[in-house]
Amino acid sequence: MAEKSFKYVILGGGVAAGYAAREFANQGVQPGELALISKEAVAPYERPALSKAYLFPEGAARLPGFHVCVGSGGEKLLPEWYTEKGISLILGTEIVKVDLASKKLVSAAGESFTYEVLVIATGSTVIRLSDFGVQGADAKNIFYLRDINDADKLVEAIKEKKEGKAVIVGGGYIGLELSAVLKMNNIDVTMVYPEPWCMPRLFTAGIANFYEGYYQNKGIKILKGTVASGFETHPNGEVKEVKLKDGRVLEADIVVVGVGGRPLTALFKGQVEEEKGGIKTDSFFKTNVPNVYAVGDVATFPLKLYNEIRRVEHVDHARKSAEQAVKAIYASEKGTSIEEYDYLPYFYSRAFDLSWQFYGDNVGETVLFGDNDPTSANHKFGQYWIHNGKVIGAFLESGTPEENKAIAKMARAQPPALSLEELAKDGINFATKI
Repeated sequence: MAEKSFKYVILGGGVAAGYAAREFANQGVQPGELALISKEAVAPYERPALSKAYLFPEGAARLPGFHVCVGSGGEKLLPEWYTEKGISLILGTEIVKVDLASKKLVSAAGESFTYEVLVIATGSTVIRLSDFGVQGADAKNIFYLRDINDADKLVEAIKEKKEGKAVIVGGGYIGLELSAVLKMNNIDVTMVYPEPWCMPRLFTAGIANFYEGYYQNKGIKILKGTVASGFETHPNGEVKEVKLKDGRVLEADIVVVGVGGRPLTALFKGQVEEEKGGIKTDSFFKTNVPNVYAVGDVATFPLKLYNEIRRVEHVDHARKSAEQAVKAIYASEKGTSIEEYDYLPYFYSRAFDLSWQFYGDNVGETVLFGDNDPTSANHKFGQYWIHNGKVIGAFLESGTPEENKAIAKMARAQPPALSLEELAKDGINFATKI
């Protein structure tokens, strides 16, 4: 096979890859200079849709409706867009070997690609129960959700198992969002997770108490402090029961597992410096290998606001890090400079009629404010995190656009904290006055 050569290659087909492609176009990339290589069969799309609107019983999202960059209010980059810009969109192509020293990529089909500048946007893969040797974890109708193929399989199972029983393994983002959407499809849902409350990496007990109560009021059963230890199957190979470590057994027609992800860095092992599970970069997403950049989930970068190195798995950072890297590539070529990446951590989720946003850092003392009674018609509440006398993080459920902007501004400004009692009393007004 003839070797294909490009000035720039984006390796990956997720959100970061799509936003990088758009920034290359904004910077004036010339036809034929750029290739985007993805193992997926479709152009990059906004992945958060998969755990939300894609699974809705009515008015479900479908491609081409959520190609990047529609998630941030931009133009949808349909396959024709890449053609118009002279960008080679190389889909259905899995790269199995990378040689950074010789600037060469090799696909599973034996195709070779060379580049001058590489942007690594390989993202994450899901952690599977079979990785831990869980008995029966390869049964049919045990699902993970990472790409559109996974979502399509789940859509089919929901149709096939009308009013059936689902067990959700995991109490994080995927667990909470998929429990909600399966319940909307009239599936009987039980959530199982080992932690004392849901979303423990971000939520405190006070925040989690609201969501657990709200979900239970919707008819979702929650089992905490235990894990799935095995699965029983029907003769056709489909999952029948979920065995829990505490001895309980749950009937299941569908199992969805959301126990985290791992950055896809294996192709680069021993060739590039790594830290905290990701590829180490500077504030411009340059790695220690010349002309190699890493963005999104795979990048471990300096978080300027907190003066430390971190890896962030979130769509907002995937978008922004991709844009920063491409701007840095062009600045380097022109001999100019751009500002360092100065990221404010941001997370959000939507489920049922709920919508929360979080900005900043979740360390230190905490204070809840507002109405976090899960039976309330209002369900508007929030929480501040206070560290070294400053308010450094804020969470808000059911905030207005103005209030969400206010907590973002406050988290960046890190104002001196009032007493915990005053903060609780002031609530969202504290942020809106900053």
